[in-house]
Formats: sequence, structure tokens, C-alpha cells
Amino acid sequence: MIFLDAAATTPIRRQALEAMWPYLSGEFGNPSSHHSLGEAAASALAEARTGVAKVLNCRSGEVTFTSGGTEADNLAVKGIALARIAADSSLNRLVISAIEHPAVEESARYLERVHGFAVDVLPVDREGLVSVDALRAVLGPRTALVSIMYANNEIGTVQPISDLASVAREHSVPFHTDAVQAAGWLPLDVKALGVDALSLSGHKLGAPKGSGVLFTKGRLRMEPLIHGGGQERARRSGTENVAGAVALSTALSLSHAEQPEQAASVSALRNQFIDQILATVPDALLTGHRGQRLPSVASFCFPGTSGESVLLELERLGVVCSSGSACAAGSDAPSPVLVALGIAPETAQTAVRFSFTSTVTDTELEQAAAAVETAVGRVRNLAAPQAG
Repeated sequence: MIFLDAAATTPIRRQALEAMWPYLSGEFGNPSSHHSLGEAAASALAEARTGVAKVLNCRSGEVTFTSGGTEADNLAVKGIALARIAADSSLNRLVISAIEHPAVEESARYLERVHGFAVDVLPVDREGLVSVDALRAVLGPRTALVSIMYANNEIGTVQPISDLASVAREHSVPFHTDAVQAAGWLPLDVKALGVDALSLSGHKLGAPKGSGVLFTKGRLRMEPLIHGGGQERARRSGTENVAGAVALSTALSLSHAEQPEQAASVSALRNQFIDQILATVPDALLTGHRGQRLPSVASFCFPGTSGESVLLELERLGVVCSSGSACAAGSDAPSPVLVALGIAPETAQTAVRFSFTSTVTDTELEQAAAAVETAVGRVRNLAAPQAG
């Protein structure tokens, strides 16, 4: 099997598994307990927080551990917006892009529906980029928060986050970015990016599912979504997942150290893969920006097919990939991301996304590209009207 669905999840790194194991076995204490087991857990949690902060170039107190990227996005969007409107009732507008992950988009819609916020949705161009000028045009004295993702999970397009955050800063508006897909592939220095909040997910990095992080800058106020014992500096109540935090910190540190070399090598392989698909599959349409994209993502539409049918054929040929976001699995509707790019709905339903781990090889991608040519050809032949 050739696994090309790393944007959905990645295998746990051995080092992360070994690092977390003690806190699943002998060192099982609750970090809030005032005895030796609890103190050992609290120490491990503090060390994990310091490790994350080192990669993000922030203070450890600015790191909140969550159950994953979805919770981190929800906490950022809802938590910051609700705190802002509580302090000033005129701050009732949100800005998001048209291609946000559902965790951000649905959080904004919840605030609109339940709390009376207005949501400004920034369009993207045909390659999935948000215009700095478009952001500048919608910002105003009533804007509570801007949330624009660092790199898109379906098409891989990378946004000019530092430029966008700079515009928000000019208007004294907090800026959040969903960096779930960017982690391990792009720089995460929050000072260089200029962001006020940033979300990460462990299982995209080689940590287990159920672990995540939200960075929030300095004294940026945030209303908690989960109330109770006041853990995580009262930002996120509930007994902490010490093992998950340790694994996430370990995986993040390793991926950060490997990032420059891995990003360069996988980008080269990705480009070869894209070139091979475009050269061998008639009418294949690359989605997203040709160069300003994640090293790990190549996504296409194959007109004249069904994306799901191509996926089935590819799995029969030993290639595992996806038709887009794993969070939208089971939906018959065309991807809102692709529609936002101006792609016709019927074409959007032919989409297939290939996403790579850092260990992908050129042989695997050559074999996968050949399988794509075969699979698309078979599906088109089946769909073609039969003579006679």
C-alpha cells in the first residue's frame, strides 16, 4: 500500500510513542494532584509546554493544550470573539476566508446565529489566495477577530500570513491562523508570522489523535468554552492529557528540526508527481497555487470521472488517498473550497487529493502517478457511452 493521505492523519512517530508511554503506564498521575505521582505528571506537562513554546518562539504560558485542531480553532474563534464583545459590545464582526476549515467556518456561523455577530467572508482567487487589499477593505472599528488559515487542507495553497496579520495589526484586530496543515512543513515562529493566535493538531505531526495546541499571545483575553476545574490557566478546564501533550511536543520538536530539509526534498518530489500527472492524464486540472503550496499536497480534478470512483480504483491498485477534507467525508456536496476557486460544482466532484508524509519516496510517487493514469482511464471508459 502507498499511503498518500497524510493531510488526514499520519502514523505516530516511534519517538513520540516512547516519550508518552511512561504517562500511560507507571507515571499515570493527575497533574493537579499534590503528591509525587501528580507532581511528576505536572512536571512532564510543563516540560511539554516548554518544548512547544520553543518551536513557536513564544512563552510557555501562551500555550494551551487541547484535544486537537478542531477544539483549538473553536477556542480561538469563539473564545476571542466572545471576550472582545464582552469588553466592547460594538465589536461584533468577524472576518474569515472563503476556504477555511469547517472548525473555523462553523464557529463563525455559530457566533453569527447565537450571538449576533456579522461574518465577512473574504473571497479567494482561482489559486486560493486571499488578497491583502481585500482584507484591508473589510476591516473596521467593529471587527473583533480575523481568522485566515496558514495552508489549506484540500488544495495546499499557502497564504501570505505575515502580510495579512500586519494589516490586522494596523487596525488593532487580533489575528488567528489555523496552522494544522502547515506544521512540519512551514515556519511556525509566531513572532515572525505576527499572529495573535495559532492552532495545531498532534496527529498531523506524528503524535496521537486527541492532542492539540492553541497559542494565544500575551494577555489576549479569551472566554473558555469548557468550564470546570480551571486547568490550562482557566482557558480549558478538564484533566490534561499528559501523555498526548508529551507526544505532541516530541513530534513537533522533531518535525521542526527536520523541516528545512524535508520541505525541500518533498517539494521536489511533489513537483515531479504533479508534472507526471499533468503529462499523462488528459484534462487533469491542478487545484491550488502551482508554487505557493504545501510541499506535501498535490490535488487535482479529473473531469469526466467521479472522484469517489477514482479513489476506489486507486485503492484497488494499492494507492490510498482522499477526495478532499476528511472532515467532510460522506458528503455528496461539492467541496466549498473548490467552488470558492471558481471551479464548477460538477468538476469539483471529481477532485482527488494526494498528501505525503516526510518519508515518501520517488519510487512510490512514480508508481502512484502511473496508478492515477490507469484509474482515471478506467473510470472514464466506464462512464463513456457504449456503441451499439
